[in-house]
Amino acid sequence: MRKQLILKVFILVGLFSCNGQKKLDHVIEIIAEVENEFAPDSRTAIFDIKPENFNPITLAGETNLVAAKSSLFDRFKSNQISVVDKIVILPDESVGSKKYALINISVAPLRTSPKHSAELATQAILGTPVNVLKKENGWYLVQTPDHYIAWTNSGSLTLMDQKQYLKWKNDPKIVYLNTYGFSMNEAGTQRVSDLVSGNILALDHETENYFAVIYPDGRKANINKNEAEILKNWCNKITVSDSSVSYTANDLMGIPYLWGGTSTKGLDCSGFTKTVYFLNGLILPRDASQQVHVGKLVDKDKVFSKLQVGDLLFFGRKNDDQTEKVIHVGMWLGNNQFIHASGDVHISSMDSLAENFDDYNFNRYLRTKRIIGENLDMVPEIKNIY
Repeated sequence: MRKQLILKVFILVGLFSCNGQKKLDHVIEIIAEVENEFAPDSRTAIFDIKPENFNPITLAGETNLVAAKSSLFDRFKSNQISVVDKIVILPDESVGSKKYALINISVAPLRTSPKHSAELATQAILGTPVNVLKKENGWYLVQTPDHYIAWTNSGSLTLMDQKQYLKWKNDPKIVYLNTYGFSMNEAGTQRVSDLVSGNILALDHETENYFAVIYPDGRKANINKNEAEILKNWCNKITVSDSSVSYTANDLMGIPYLWGGTSTKGLDCSGFTKTVYFLNGLILPRDASQQVHVGKLVDKDKVFSKLQVGDLLFFGRKNDDQTEKVIHVGMWLGNNQFIHASGDVHISSMDSLAENFDDYNFNRYLRTKRIIGENLDMVPEIKNIY
């Protein structure tokens, strides 16, 4: 009798374990489905959710996507799966009420993890508004207007609550347009900070020769009027055209290559195309592998006669499974030439007889996409952000 009882217990435990594993596998499958739908790119969305234990099934982790979490639990409910919710919605409690921030230095490094030795993921320039997601040892996880998520330290930004942020958003501003320069104190005897093209500052007042500006942290400075413009006026008059992007691109010639760079202090390939279009009023996605998904397909067969000035050329390779890996981008200038950041910003040719023929990129060319003149849901305008 005792042996039969022990045997039954083992059978029940085995069945429970088997059913439990199936249930856990189903939970993991649902999590993967939701992640694939709402957060396929970890550079622009956080959906780090995993089962913590089984009895009961407990979900832990974090996400900045409220809709994704709601969808996740709706699917559990429809599948009659009960789970314990320990998921943190970002911003977390460490942020408090100051869920907004402005970049406070000319160029802020944004890194892959909260330490100075971490890889440079991207940059954000002075005046860029960011959403603050969490805080860790003096570092902040932030999301930029192009949705890129990375870490920057406390010295790079000024934290704001919603009221402070909305005041800044409604204040008049100026945009700095020189490739590089400086702001000065009122007496003109001391630099307040360096500046790069695209920096945005609140306007206090203006004189005949200067804009008097206010930094996010309250510092005051003067900027020469021939180096900047009132942001609203600039936004209202700029028109993205082949001539305007060509002028901007050529104006960046010679700037050195910097992995993660998106400023006139240093540019990587997608940072270059992003900066060109930013200075013409549009905010492209950050990386080449993201930029390739916007715009209209123009060519994929090296028929360069189809291309127009301002088109983006993408380069990369096919993997063993024939999926693509997009790893480089440049901008078409016409006459079989494109401009790109590789070593520095320079012009290369697709003409095999030209002195500057780029055999390497010619052989890894994938396709060309058109930005100018297209309806672009994924490309916000600066005037709608600042």
